[in-house]
Amino acid sequence: QVQLVESGGGLVQAGGSLRLSCAASGRTFSSYAMGWSRQAPGKEREFVAIFSWSGFNTYYADSVKGRFTISRDNAKNTVYLQMNSLKPEDTAVYYCAAAPTFRGSTPVGEVHWGQGTQVTVSS
Repeated sequence: QVQLVESGGGLVQAGGSLRLSCAASGRTFSSYAMGWSRQAPGKEREFVAIFSWSGFNTYYADSVKGRFTISRDNAKNTVYLQMNSLKPEDTAVYYCAAAPTFRGSTPVGEVHWGQGTQVTVSS
């Protein structure tokens, strides 16, 4: 079992940057693949960045490639999402997720979710 708590959201102007953090509890954190997903009003939740448990594989949605970077620190049980060159269309609630693995952008197995953090990008 793992519990996730996100932080770092807020209001930023277009072109700005934010770093989201996701602190995990539980001794099995390093065995999970970690991902960041987002849900904008009226839209389905989508994964934008995924980091495999091994650290060798990452996935980025086309909409964020080159602007977002996911990283993890297993010693701190924390995963980060560095978001640069933010656009108004990045406005959403961002959720941290842990799953045994992902197939592409689809989690496989039981998914654990954080409570979400709001990111608002003004134009």
